[in-house]
Amino acid sequence: MNALLAACLVLPLASGPSAAAAPSCGGHPLDFDGDGRPDLAVAAPYDNSRAGSVTVMYGSGKRVKLTQEGAEPGDSFGSALAVGDFDGDGCADLAVGVSEEFIGERVPGGDGNGVVQIYKGSADGLVAGEELSLAKPSSDRFGAALAAGDLDGDGKDELVVGAPSHRSGGAVTVYWMKGRKPFQITQKTPWVRQSANVTDQWGAALTTGDFDGDGRDDLVVGAPADSVTLDGQGSVTVIDVRRERARQYTQSTPGIKGASEKWDNFGAALASGDFNGDGKDDLAIGVPGEGLSANQRAMDYGDGTVDVLYGSRGGLTTYKSEAWSQNTLKGVPRYYDRFGAALTAGDFNGDGNDELAVGVPGEKAVQVLMGRSSGGLTRVGNLLIKGKGRDFGAALAALPLGERYQPLSKKKPLFGLVVAAPDQGLVMYAPGSRKPGLRLGKVRQLSKGTGLYGYTFG
Repeated sequence: MNALLAACLVLPLASGPSAAAAPSCGGHPLDFDGDGRPDLAVAAPYDNSRAGSVTVMYGSGKRVKLTQEGAEPGDSFGSALAVGDFDGDGCADLAVGVSEEFIGERVPGGDGNGVVQIYKGSADGLVAGEELSLAKPSSDRFGAALAAGDLDGDGKDELVVGAPSHRSGGAVTVYWMKGRKPFQITQKTPWVRQSANVTDQWGAALTTGDFDGDGRDDLVVGAPADSVTLDGQGSVTVIDVRRERARQYTQSTPGIKGASEKWDNFGAALASGDFNGDGKDDLAIGVPGEGLSANQRAMDYGDGTVDVLYGSRGGLTTYKSEAWSQNTLKGVPRYYDRFGAALTAGDFNGDGNDELAVGVPGEKAVQVLMGRSSGGLTRVGNLLIKGKGRDFGAALAALPLGERYQPLSKKKPLFGLVVAAPDQGLVMYAPGSRKPGLRLGKVRQLSKGTGLYGYTFG
C-alpha cells in the first residue's frame, strides 16, 4: 500500500493528468481524488490546543486542513491515520484516530474513550463520513492505532482500530469483514489465548501484510509493554482473522535474533514490505528500547534494534530472521537513539524490491537498508540520512514521489522517503533514484506546521 508543486510546497507530490480528466476513481491505493496522483495526509494531533488537525496534501498541489466537527481541546484528532479503499469504489479513503475524545463528560487527567472519523475518497477529494466508536466506551484510547488491509480477500479493505488502554490490556476492533458485523479481538479471545495485563498496550501498533502470498492480508498487533515474562519486553501477534489463528512472537521466540529484556518495547513500530521480491510480504519489528551500550539503564530510551521476519508459503518464518542495529550499519548506537522507533518500507531504487527505512530520532537520522532478490535486506550500501529538527526520524512514510515520477499504475513505481520532525513541525522529503545501488536525493523541506505536525502519515 503505497515538476514542482504549487509555491506553498517546496516539492511536488506528483505530475500527471488534471483532476478534471478523471471524473471517477482509478483504484490507486494512495489516491483520494482519482486524478492518478498520490496524496499525503499529515497529522498534527496537538494543533489548536490539542484538538488536532490533519492536512491533506493532494498531488495536484491543493492543501486541505481537516478538523473534527465539534472539536474540543485535548481530543487529539490525528493520533493515528490509515488509508484504504473501504467501500470498493476505487477511491482511497482515510481513517483518522481521535484517541483522546470523550464521548461523555471529560475526565481530567484520564485517558480518552476515543473515536475514529472516516473520510470517503471521491473525484472531488475527501468527504466526511461516519464516526466509529465502541458500544461501551471506557478509557480505551480507541483510535490510538489504525491499519487497513484486505483481510478476507474480497477486494475491499478492512479497517482495524487499536484501543491499547482497553481494560483487558488492549484490544483491536475489525470493521467491514465480509458477512460480519464489527468485532473485537483481545488477548483473552479464546483462539488468541494469551495472558493479559492491563499495562500490555496490546494494539498500540498495527500493520497488515500478505505473508504467505494467498491474496489475503494478515493482521499484526504490537504490544510494546507486554510483560510476557519480563516487564515491558513487548510482543507481536500475527493474526489470520478469517481463519481465527494467532501466533505470538517475542525476542525469546526460537529463531528470532536477540533476547527479551525488560523495557525493550519489542513491537513498538511495525512495517511490512517485500524485501526479497518473492511476492510475499516480510515484517519489520521495531525494538527501540533495546539496550546495546554500556551505559544503558532500566527504562532509558534505548539504543534500539529492528528484527525482520520473512514471508513464506506457510506465512512468516523465523528461519533466517535478522536483527539490525547501528552496530552492524553506519552510525554509532547510543542509549537515547531509539533506533526502530519508526519504520516504513518502499522501493526507493525502482528494482521491484522494497527497502526498509528505520527512524533514529535520538540521532536526528534515518537508516535505510536496501532490499534485493537474493537474500532480502543487506548492509551493503546502507544509508544514514541526517536531518534537521530535534526528532528527525520520529515518523516515516514512503510515497511514489521520485524526481522521475512514474504513474501509480506502473508495476514498479519509484518511491521517495518522507520524514518528520514533529517536535518542530517539519516534514521533509528525499527522492528515490533508479541508479544502481541505493541512493536518495538531498533531504528538502516539504511542508511545515504546528501541533506535532508530522506525528504520523496516511
